[in-house]
Amino acid sequence: MIRRSASYAVLVAGLVPLLLPFYWMAVTSLKPKREVFTATPQWLPTHPAWDNYLLAWTAEPFARFFFNSAVVTALIVALQLVLASLAAFALSRFEFPGRRVIFWTVVAALIVPVQVTFIANFMTLAHFGLLNTYAALIAPYAASAFGTFLLRQAFATVPRQLEDAARLDGCSGLGFLWHILLPLSRPTVLAFALVAVVAHWNDYFWPLIVTSNNTVRTLPIGLGMFIGQEVTTDWNLLMAASIFVSAPMLLLFFFMQRYFVQSKLYTGIRG
Repeated sequence: MIRRSASYAVLVAGLVPLLLPFYWMAVTSLKPKREVFTATPQWLPTHPAWDNYLLAWTAEPFARFFFNSAVVTALIVALQLVLASLAAFALSRFEFPGRRVIFWTVVAALIVPVQVTFIANFMTLAHFGLLNTYAALIAPYAASAFGTFLLRQAFATVPRQLEDAARLDGCSGLGFLWHILLPLSRPTVLAFALVAVVAHWNDYFWPLIVTSNNTVRTLPIGLGMFIGQEVTTDWNLLMAASIFVSAPMLLLFFFMQRYFVQSKLYTGIRG
């Protein structure tokens, strides 16, 4: 009993500094401007100003930014899942010349920072006139070396006997991938999808480079513009705008966090 109480105490002590910034962001977003900076910390607003959210939402075209972020993130993750699944399936289940070379090339790609490719990608997109389009935001991230590696390792743990039995029952290669490999690797697939969603939802640098108008800008860029337009920052409105960006990912993680645990438990690492 004492040991369990001590464990809970340590967990709570670790959670407080982790959750405090999110709590303060939420509280500040509901404060009138005069209550943002006070002599002593004000942990609750005296009169919650719910209209802060409306003011922040209309200060910039956040509805368009939100739509752009949702479309770009969904398409990137969908393409990554399809291409990574097919590549991982080939690397884990087929024997062909150069398979190991391709696999280690994928591993080597994990070492290369994505920022190294920005200049080449930008010049290519500019050459084809694709700047300020969804294609510019999506194309460089359509394939994922990390996703290919992660799914390949998960697929490699499925016994060959199961594949042989599926073949005897008339299951095709893609049928085996769709009906057996992906369902058995669901925790890994969902964990990768969640990591990809968070990464591309919060991506700031690449959209900043390839977009220059509000029709294709995403939420992080919109938030940066919102900060930049203020001569003196209205911190309550800024915190309300920050909620627009962070709340979807916080809710997504809250409902999907168990898949992170499952992926660690059930995903083997094999060569």
